[in-house]
Amino acid sequence: MDLGKVFAALADDSRRKVIAELAADPEDQERACGSFGLPVKKATRTHHFRVLREAGLVAQRDHGNGSALRLLRKDIEEHCPGLLPLLVAELGPSGEGETK
Repeated sequence: MDLGKVFAALADDSRRKVIAELAADPEDQERACGSFGLPVKKATRTHHFRVLREAGLVAQRDHGNGSALRLLRKDIEEHCPGLLPLLVAELGPSGEGETK
């Protein structure tokens, strides 16, 4: 896991929100890519998911006409201990995020 890629991926609010929402699920369930409610076009969502995959933060599985993400929690915790709780805390109790 390249820390530069990880931090570059998490520098974007939308990508950070995706990781925080996945990290908030203690069962690490796979989640449909369209379920994140990002306020961007489909092509931009696709780009965000690619950046997260390339940084080693998520795995993506394509199925039918959709796809789903799964957090690579074990890898993240091994290389960046304490990062996921920080991201979940940033998400806030409402799950909407505390964007500036």
